[in-house]
Amino acid sequence: MGKFHPSIQPAHREFIEKQHLFFVGTAPLDAESHVNLSPKGLNTFRVFSENSVGYLDFVGSGNETSAHILQNGRITFMFCSFEGPPNILRLYGKGAVVLPGTEEWERYAAHFDILTGSRQIITAEISLVQTSCGFGVPLYDYAGERTFLAEWTDKKGKEGLKEYIREKNLRSLDQLPTHHGQEDDAGII
Repeated sequence: MGKFHPSIQPAHREFIEKQHLFFVGTAPLDAESHVNLSPKGLNTFRVFSENSVGYLDFVGSGNETSAHILQNGRITFMFCSFEGPPNILRLYGKGAVVLPGTEEWERYAAHFDILTGSRQIITAEISLVQTSCGFGVPLYDYAGERTFLAEWTDKKGKEGLKEYIREKNLRSLDQLPTHHGQEDDAGII
């Protein structure tokens, strides 16, 4: 049976900090549009307070999270235990996108190891925390982080990444604008 909390408790934070993988879910308001669910890793998630979290986001094949947050702000994070006792933890909240070069970026970036290809920090104010059993989640052994993203971004270089953002990250699958679509300069690190 699931349990609900109004904020991230110390045991939740401890569980989150041990996970190598988390999922981000967002959706546009139009029922005919596409729901987005993205796996994330690379030690990029941070708990800032009992109701505030964020993660460092990298240039990728799309930018659905940014578009959906710009439209309606809804965001859900999910963490699963793949080793040890079964557990699923969901964080429900209202998201925001923080772009490089802003005052907010300077404030949040201090919490992360900023790598080549960092395009934005997704933050969220959490209004509900849910835990559930996770009995059906299989056990997996963590083998390490992949190096492909760092290699790809280093090979593209800053100007190549800016061009890639212009080509692939200014609109969602459903043609919603992203935060980068608001900028003349595709801000990346």
